[in-house]
Amino acid sequence: MTRLPRTIRLDPSDKHIFATAAEPGEWAVPGTFLFWDRPADSLSRKEAIAFRSGFLGVDSFGHSTLVTVQEARPDERATMVETLAGQFVAHLGAPSIDIARPAAEQEVALAESLCAEHGIGTLIALHRKRGDDGDIREQFRTLRPRDETAFSATHLMGHDRAFQFFEEEVEDHVDLFQLRGQD
Repeated sequence: MTRLPRTIRLDPSDKHIFATAAEPGEWAVPGTFLFWDRPADSLSRKEAIAFRSGFLGVDSFGHSTLVTVQEARPDERATMVETLAGQFVAHLGAPSIDIARPAAEQEVALAESLCAEHGIGTLIALHRKRGDDGDIREQFRTLRPRDETAFSATHLMGHDRAFQFFEEEVEDHVDLFQLRGQD
């Protein structure tokens, strides 16, 4: 078994900020190759957001703000490489899967090395920027899950939301002046 990044969605914002949002649970790679040789001023607003903070979901070729470290079987890793090679052909003009496979293998190996030292369930966020020399620089941040969460939501995998909303019944008529102590 190896460790690889899998997309996670803690709130619906990815659907709004990226042109195509990765579905939760997809295997992911950093995807920086999408931005090589693309000047910053040529990116649309949503592409610029994907450049700054998006991991690339292998199945959808969409972006995710966060990934979580998960165990992957050798056959899942191999499928990830083949799927990514197919995406290189479909989206980036690679002449064949055989030619695209080595590049896909390199990208999956990069994703694997990113997760190697982190525990299962660790969240990883990405921040990219261009240096003064035009090179792309990446910075990764991690957040480890707690054993117990405040709201005990198992789908959050040890990570709580920043806010929790509760519904309350409210009277049909509220007199704001009375609430202020005025008549």
